[in-house]
Amino acid sequence: MGWGDMELPNGSTAGRSETCFGVFNASDGRNNAQTSITSPWFSTTFGLIGLCSNLFALCVLLSSSRKLSSQARSSFLVFLCGLVVTDFMGLLVTASVIIPYHFIKFTWTEVDPGCHLCNFLGFSMVFFGQCPLLLGATMAGERFFGINHPFSRSTSISKRRAWSIVGLVWGFSGLLGLLPVLGLGRYTLQYPSSWCFLTLLPDTGNVIFCLLFALLGIFSVLLSFIFNTVSVVTLCRVYHDRESVQRRRDSEVEMMVQLVGIMIIATICWMPLLIFIVQTVLQQLPASGQIQMLPTATQKMLLIYIRMVTWNQILDPWVYILFRRAVLQRIYPSLRPRPSILSLYPVLKPSLRRKLTAD
Repeated sequence: MGWGDMELPNGSTAGRSETCFGVFNASDGRNNAQTSITSPWFSTTFGLIGLCSNLFALCVLLSSSRKLSSQARSSFLVFLCGLVVTDFMGLLVTASVIIPYHFIKFTWTEVDPGCHLCNFLGFSMVFFGQCPLLLGATMAGERFFGINHPFSRSTSISKRRAWSIVGLVWGFSGLLGLLPVLGLGRYTLQYPSSWCFLTLLPDTGNVIFCLLFALLGIFSVLLSFIFNTVSVVTLCRVYHDRESVQRRRDSEVEMMVQLVGIMIIATICWMPLLIFIVQTVLQQLPASGQIQMLPTATQKMLLIYIRMVTWNQILDPWVYILFRRAVLQRIYPSLRPRPSILSLYPVLKPSLRRKLTAD
């Protein structure tokens, strides 16, 4: 079935094209819901797993932050805490709407005729989706400058400044999510009538918003990849220096392992959806203004990719939980704390070394 083959019931495309309804055949979604991954038990199970995982990771983070004296590690934990809080709230907010739908099967046109709930859910999907990608790029950038310029004061980030950066990321993502409410694009109900997201229809506003969301996410993932790759190469080069072969900075290794894990998970979970969004809106540009409904195949593929994105929020906390020195040292008892990265660089004047160590 092609884009132009789909019509709204009773031919009412004109009256509903500017609302959050009518992008798919809602009756088909309700009929197939029980035999697909949209069943209530699927959503409930994975929602609870994600919430418990993030709560556990948050408790571990808060416990670890009280024991740290390293400023670099403390700021990194702030970013991790922001990421875990974002994932937890994202699962909590979206599940509070989606899971009740699966059990109650309410009709959106009756419960939310003004599309306020749909706009809120769409905003939440965009906000809690974009935040982890931007935070991942921010963390990678912070570690890049911290590893490649370890003696520069400008690369030293306090806890307060780290929280300010997290707040800026939240603010930027919130502004992005508000664009459809302000008139650029719109949020619409998606198959099987249980969630709302950006609209993959080929009109100017939706195309711009879809491309903005997808390209910003792709850019964040690529930026994380570049920063993390350079940081890992720098650490490997320093660690294999003949004069320092026995000396390692465990905290840098621990943070980079966690960052690489977060980056790999984000790439696997998010890139298929982001690329799918770009391909879908660009391929349909010649039909701009003629299509009012998504084809069934596009609806189902979008749902599958969203399910993949959900795994990002479930797996992120386990990267920190499992890849900590406390856990790794239990698995490999031979691992022992080593000197800081200051010892990996050429010998400094004693006064300068004392100053840098104090800082």
